[in-house]
Amino acid sequence: MFELAGKTALVTGAAKRIGNAIAIGLAKQGSNVIIHYDKSESEAKKLHDEIVELGVKSWPVQAILKDSESCRELIEKSSGLAGAIDVLVNNASVFSASDIGAVRLEDIEVDMLANAWAPFLLARHFSEKTDRGKIVNILDTRVAGYDFNHFSYYLSKRMLEILTKSMALKLAPRITVNGIAPGLILPPQGKDYTYLEQKKDTVPLKKYGSPSDIVETVLFLLRSDFVTGQVVYVDGGKHLIQTIEGL
Repeated sequence: MFELAGKTALVTGAAKRIGNAIAIGLAKQGSNVIIHYDKSESEAKKLHDEIVELGVKSWPVQAILKDSESCRELIEKSSGLAGAIDVLVNNASVFSASDIGAVRLEDIEVDMLANAWAPFLLARHFSEKTDRGKIVNILDTRVAGYDFNHFSYYLSKRMLEILTKSMALKLAPRITVNGIAPGLILPPQGKDYTYLEQKKDTVPLKKYGSPSDIVETVLFLLRSDFVTGQVVYVDGGKHLIQTIEGL
């Protein structure tokens, strides 16, 4: 079993929402945490203080994951601050509306870059510096069906699903690579929990989850030395109903 205490984890998009919960969850297991953020500097600093209070080390690192060089620089800067990195959690993503009838190449490029290409590049640079490590990619339960209302986002997460399985093969046996596909966990930005209440009856378990459900799944995948190439749906069974949004 992979021991998390004393290890160092890089969590992208860690300042807020699910990334924040993952970072705290890792710190509670004794892991040092590199907090990647883009614009959320105040939230990252607050998280840093919370993690240090748990008795482990933490480093906020700002990076705009816009190209190959920025991804390489994030890994280089992180390893320069923290030393060896043992865990990479690719959580950062963008979520935007884009109808399949009106989506532009520019929309697809933006979402692909943030949600698929950057995680792939980070994993590649991470693997070059890690003898034995773990990668977890955060996907979306939408990859089990179709979403024509957020088409560029949907395509990018499907791409990340393919990359997760491809990297699992390519990086074995040194590094395990798995994915987590959350469902109703948090309301979208700008909405409150009324949104989840309205949606929960579309879920087979008739309820919504919480960030702690994602954290527990991350910890399981990181600890296991015999699970790789898997996508775990943490969605109350939503993926079992092949949904089509936007038809």
